[in-house]
Amino acid sequence: MKDQNLKYPIGFFVKPLVISKEELAKWIEIIGVFPEVLRDEIEPMPDHLLDTPYREGGWTVRQVVHHCADSHINAFMRFKLAITENNPVIKPYNEALWAELSDCKSLPVEFSLSILRGLHHRWYVILKNMDDEMLKRNYTHPEHGTEFILDEAIGMYAWHCNHHLAHIKLVNNKKATI
Repeated sequence: MKDQNLKYPIGFFVKPLVISKEELAKWIEIIGVFPEVLRDEIEPMPDHLLDTPYREGGWTVRQVVHHCADSHINAFMRFKLAITENNPVIKPYNEALWAELSDCKSLPVEFSLSILRGLHHRWYVILKNMDDEMLKRNYTHPEHGTEFILDEAIGMYAWHCNHHLAHIKLVNNKKATI
């Protein structure tokens, strides 16, 4: 059970039965501030901690930061596809294999922090300007065979931000979310 606590330090995403405007606004703000909060957590870290895994068999902090950039680039594209097409089938990717590529294992985190800063600003602007009809648009994930509605996906990605921030805080011996 301890490994599950390290793997999922904030638990799993649980979709509320009803997504309130307040909950949605909170999720959008988490996505909006994530790059700043992540940078604040990473910048004071000594370099050797960037290559420290958050749990045995887990990714290093460096890999987590680069994974967030990879994941959120894909998320941004999924949102844009869902907003502009009818129920697009998105392209999945193997995040575990991506995390093992040389860019994720060796590049300075600054490259992904820069990506996240610009990307999240653009994503935040889109999220803040979505109307009720846009929030109910969806995309299909072929590996899950599931349609993801955008209002729920906003919650999942806000959770994703806090999930990986918690991994980094484990290495810094802290515990918190945005």
